[in-house]
Amino acid sequence: MQMTSYPPSAGPLKPPTKFNTLREIRAPLEWLFSYGNRRKLASVPRGKGQLVVLVPGYGADEWSMRPLKKFLKSINYKVFDWGHGRNKGHVEHDKGLLLQTVQQISDNHGGDAVTLIGWSLGGVLSREVARLHPELVQGVITMGTPLMGGPKYTVVANKYAKSMKMDLDAYEAEIHDINSQGISQPLTVMYSKSDGVVGWRASVDRYNEHARNIEISCSHLGMGVDAEVWRIIAETLAKQD
Repeated sequence: MQMTSYPPSAGPLKPPTKFNTLREIRAPLEWLFSYGNRRKLASVPRGKGQLVVLVPGYGADEWSMRPLKKFLKSINYKVFDWGHGRNKGHVEHDKGLLLQTVQQISDNHGGDAVTLIGWSLGGVLSREVARLHPELVQGVITMGTPLMGGPKYTVVANKYAKSMKMDLDAYEAEIHDINSQGISQPLTVMYSKSDGVVGWRASVDRYNEHARNIEISCSHLGMGVDAEVWRIIAETLAKQD
């Protein structure tokens, strides 16, 4: 087994507890309550037409981020889907697809950079495109993204590793080397200690000193519709102007 030495943390990396995973059952209620989000968030700062691209998590497609898209459009952002359907977890291939989307959107808008908002694995893709192509990405916002160890500290670790024919320990070391290269753009990193899909400590950025690690209180599957998450996103986007 390969051992990876991480920067200091508040505790050991591990998958979410079974209790937290069971609590993901509350996600449908979180989606239901999201219909009142716009009323709750009427006072958030409005945008000036900046470009935003939404990237769904593993196993999800653009529909999962549709409520967030409608909200951001309502406060004057130009919001785009990643445009490649369901995220099937092929990171190397999919980050190329995301790059194509970002490049095309930037070209169509006078070379303006975009802000990437990634949910879970979508955040991994977003960070990679930002790291490799800083001229195209103004900032990155992630929600429950497994930053540490790849899929190792998630509830789908073994299933994912088997489907991708992956050695989790070797991949963890590879991800550590990539993360150690750093990202120059503003980073907003949201994590929930009640996340039942990704171990919350694995969702905290320990590599970039300028990263804003923000604790939220919702399920993993409800992050994309949580009112406080939307508020953080709106305020973050306004500050990046």
